[in-house]
Amino acid sequence: MTTNASKDETHRKETSQAAQADLTDEQLLLEYRASGQEHLLNSLVRRYERELYSYLRRFLGDAALAEDAFQNTFLQVHTKCHMFDGKRRFRPWLYTIATNQAIDIQRRNKRHQLVSLDRPQRASHAEVGTLMNLLESNDPSASERFDLRERMEWVRGAVAALPEQLAAAIGLVYFRGMKYREAAEELAVPVGTVKSRLHSAVQQLGDAWEQAHGPRGE
Repeated sequence: MTTNASKDETHRKETSQAAQADLTDEQLLLEYRASGQEHLLNSLVRRYERELYSYLRRFLGDAALAEDAFQNTFLQVHTKCHMFDGKRRFRPWLYTIATNQAIDIQRRNKRHQLVSLDRPQRASHAEVGTLMNLLESNDPSASERFDLRERMEWVRGAVAALPEQLAAAIGLVYFRGMKYREAAEELAVPVGTVKSRLHSAVQQLGDAWEQAHGPRGE
């Protein structure tokens, strides 16, 4: 009797998982919002576990911080699911939340381990290039005042201080290595808007660098 009951329960779980696999991300979230059934949210977590963690790991440059940001992201998905517009795509909404969580963690953790920012990324756009090259001064004395690690730390802090829309664009195109079109799809905005945000972000980073360390190219 117990064995049959156990088999029935296993069958129901397998059937439920198979049914969930056929649901879109949007359908899963809307059903979770309506029912509160945890397994629906867990399905979304499993779908994005590797991809989203990898993005956060690259953005933050620290495995522990990336794990914190990942957990916080899905906590926000849980608490803010009532705000999700069912007519929109889930993926850009999720990445917006994740990027904001990463930025918040950056601001709270000024001294975390940093990844190298002075190597070209897959998306080698003129507006992004290598952030360190864009911000470095040609004045040798300025370079002598800040070693590479200090400059990288400054860039991380400066990106975190940008408005969220600009920091998100930098995060997707530079840290995640997306092309303009891919970033536009993630953010659900036109390609031109992505370019504009990147241009504004780099301009603000350059201005902030000049204020902190002196004019570039002088």
